[in-house]
Amino acid sequence: MMDMLGAQSEAVRKKVRKVKSLKVKALDEVRFFRSWVESPLKTGAVSPSGPLLVTKMASYLDPKPGAHFVELGPGTGVVTKAIFDRGIPSDDLISIEYSEDFCQLLKSRFPGLNVVQGDAYALKDILSDGAAAGFAKDGLDGIVSSLPLFTRPESERRRFLHDALEVLKPGAPFIQFSYALVPPVKPEPGVFSLSKSDWIWKNLPPARVWVYRRVH
Repeated sequence: MMDMLGAQSEAVRKKVRKVKSLKVKALDEVRFFRSWVESPLKTGAVSPSGPLLVTKMASYLDPKPGAHFVELGPGTGVVTKAIFDRGIPSDDLISIEYSEDFCQLLKSRFPGLNVVQGDAYALKDILSDGAAAGFAKDGLDGIVSSLPLFTRPESERRRFLHDALEVLKPGAPFIQFSYALVPPVKPEPGVFSLSKSDWIWKNLPPARVWVYRRVH
């Protein structure tokens, strides 16, 4: 009898956890859509990335001791969680987010995470003379970007990528997802390499991951 009651109680707890999880996901969808409506050029997507996509993005990071990483445009934190699940501690990560609302949400969801409110396109300035100054002064071990790069002109995207590669160690990845058939920035032989993942069809909309690395 006690075993039966215990099993029923556990089933109820699982249902409650599932309902709470669905509620959080629904609220995140609303937040993201509202942010997109208010500033489509800053948000770029109408909903957070799916679990397969964020896991793929984080898989390119090497969680070695003492490594330092930056996340750009974390939004509601789905990629942030994937980075932590990859084994990277909060002390080794800085998240740069433009939206004040998303910054507050990230701080409440990930206590200890260094969240910097700012324009990710000014990455070099933030890392040299801002709240993140001095972080990984010898170079970053990886950058994960969820920025809507295709909302910017090609020349601006190229300048931004060059700036990002300058603060990365040679060979360290700049990881960017997009829904487009072509890369956000065209490859430049002798300057940086470019690789891409397979299409992640179960993401809505389908997406792929582009990985840039500065040539040694």
